[in-house]
Amino acid sequence: MKIKKDDTVVVISGKDKGKTGTVLRAIPKKNKVVVEGVNMQTKHAKATQTSPAEIKHIEGPIDASNVMYYDKEAKSGTRIGYKIVDGKKVRVSKKTGAVID
Repeated sequence: MKIKKDDTVVVISGKDKGKTGTVLRAIPKKNKVVVEGVNMQTKHAKATQTSPAEIKHIEGPIDASNVMYYDKEAKSGTRIGYKIVDGKKVRVSKKTGAVID
């Protein structure tokens, strides 16, 4: 999976198409990512002795194929490739050719 935690991504399909956000969590085994402010879900929490009942809005996972890495130089989504630099495998932006990490 080419998308990692703390990457800035843009959603390319689905109900949140066009939104950008930071990846909060990557789930490689299921090929899913959790993006900040995208795919908001409502959770109802029952009242307990210590906390009152509340409605929580949390981000749900979306498929990694529905997001694209957001390149700040190109100001748009870009594909990611790999390159060997100084004996290390690094991610590279396909649009600008810049090393991501």
